[in-house]
Amino acid sequence: MYGTPLCRGAVLIRTRLAAWPRRLAPALLAVLCIAATLSAQTKTPSTVPVVMLSDIHFDPFHDPAKFAQLRAEPVSRWPAVLSAPDSPTQAADVAALQDACPVRGVDTPWTLLQSSLKEAHRQQPKPLFVTVSGDLTAHAFDCRVHHLAPAISATEYSQFASKVVEFIAYELRQTFPHVPVYLALGNNDSGRSDYRETRGSDYLKNTALSFAGAVLDIHNRKALLREFSSEGDYSVVLPKPMQHARLLVMQDIFESKRFESDEDEPAGVASDAQVEWLRTQLTAARAAHEHVWVMAHIPPGVDPYATFAKGRDVCAGQKPETFLSSDKLADTGIGFGDIIKLALFGHTHMDEIRLFQSKTGGPAVPGKLVPSISPVNGNNPAFTVAWVEPATATLKDYVVYSADNQTGIGTTWKEEYRYSSTYGLPDFSAKSLATLTSEFLADKQGSSEHSRAYQDFFFVGLPADRSNLKTEAMRHLWPAYACAMTEMGEEGFRGCLCPVKP
Repeated sequence: MYGTPLCRGAVLIRTRLAAWPRRLAPALLAVLCIAATLSAQTKTPSTVPVVMLSDIHFDPFHDPAKFAQLRAEPVSRWPAVLSAPDSPTQAADVAALQDACPVRGVDTPWTLLQSSLKEAHRQQPKPLFVTVSGDLTAHAFDCRVHHLAPAISATEYSQFASKVVEFIAYELRQTFPHVPVYLALGNNDSGRSDYRETRGSDYLKNTALSFAGAVLDIHNRKALLREFSSEGDYSVVLPKPMQHARLLVMQDIFESKRFESDEDEPAGVASDAQVEWLRTQLTAARAAHEHVWVMAHIPPGVDPYATFAKGRDVCAGQKPETFLSSDKLADTGIGFGDIIKLALFGHTHMDEIRLFQSKTGGPAVPGKLVPSISPVNGNNPAFTVAWVEPATATLKDYVVYSADNQTGIGTTWKEEYRYSSTYGLPDFSAKSLATLTSEFLADKQGSSEHSRAYQDFFFVGLPADRSNLKTEAMRHLWPAYACAMTEMGEEGFRGCLCPVKP
C-alpha cells in the first residue's frame, strides 16, 4: 500500500514518526495514507456525464387489444403485458385506430422504448442525472382512449393518462436505478387533452408522485410535492459534485398560444402565475449565488417551420408563428442571464440550438432543444449524452446518438455528431453560441462548413448525402432558421430576416 503514488509522500514523514512507539507508527502511517486516498477520490472531476431525453411519446396502443389489461395492471406489470406476443388482430386494430384518430406518423412502441433506454444506459451507465424535457405521452391520446373505451369517465381517463407517465418514470428508474431523473411535462401530457389542463388537477397531483419518486433526494422530493400540483413546476438542487447548482422545471403548456384552460378565469392568469413563480425562484437562486438550469418543453421564440408552412410573408408584415403566447417567459429568464447556464427544451423533435439574448445587452442564455425518441415526424429516434463542468454548471460538450430504424427491432445506434469536434468550440456557453450564431447569420446561403453541419444534423438520422428534400428545404430557408436561433420576438425576427429597404 505504501508504494502507491498517493502514499509515497506519506512515507517521507517517517522520520517525524521516530519519536512514536514503533508499534504505533505503521498504524498512523496507514491512517495518513487512507486519508490521502479519500481526499483524491473526492476531488471534483473536470466534467460529469448527463443523459438528456425528450419527446418520448410512448404509445400504449401499439396493440390495442392490450389496452384493457394495461388499465387494470400496475405499471410494474406493464413490461410483461407489452412483451407478450401481439394479438391476432393487432394490425387490423391499429389500422382502425388510425382511421378513427389519425396521426401523421408512428410514436414510440414498447420495442423502441426498450431499445432507446438500453442504448442510453450502454453509452452512459452512470450519469450524474437524467433529464427528460417533456411529452411522455403519445399523440392523439385522448381520441384513442375514448375510441377504445367510449364509456370511460373523466376521472378514469385522467387516471390512465397519469399511469402512462408513471410507467415512463418507472422504466427510467429501472434503467438508471441510483440516478436522479428529472422529468418535465409537455403539451401532450395532460389529464384532459392536448394543450388543455387545469391547475391543481388530480392529474398533476398523481404525476407529482411519479416525478417525486424519480428525483431520489428526500429534500428535492419534498420540494417537488409541495410545488408541482399547482402548475407542474418544481425546483431541485442538482447532486454533487455539482456545486451550488439548481434545476428549475416548468410545465409551460400554460404559456402556449394553444393552451385551453378548464378554469373559469381570465386569460393569462395561469401564465402570469407561472412566470411569477419562475421570477421568485431565480431571484432566490441569485441571492444564494447558485448556477441554474431551466427546463421546460415548449421553447420560446419563433417557429420558422410553421411560419413558412403556413405561407407567412414576414417581410410583407405578416406575423411569424411563435411557440408561446407572449415573450414573458423568455424575458424573465433572460433577465437572469448572469446565473442561468442552460435552458433545455424539446417539442420540435429536432436537434436545435437557441441563444436567448437580452434586448439591453445583458448576459445571454444558451438554449438546447433535445431531439426526440419518437419518430412521429419522420426523424429517427435520438438521445443526447452531455458533459457538464460541476463548478460552473456549464455544458462543455455533448454527443447525439441516433437509431438506424424507427421500430427498436434489430436497431443499431450510432454517434450522429459530437458538438465540440463539429463546431470547434470549447463549450456550449452563451459566448460560444454567440460566435456560432453570428457565423450562421452572416452565411446567407447556408453554405459554410458549420452551417451545412447544422442542417445535416437538424433532422436527426437522415442520410448524409445532402439530397434529402427536408434538408434541402431547410437550406432554402436558412436565413429564417438562423434568425430564429437568436431573435425571440416578432419585430426582432423580422428585422433580422428582412433586408432594409433603401
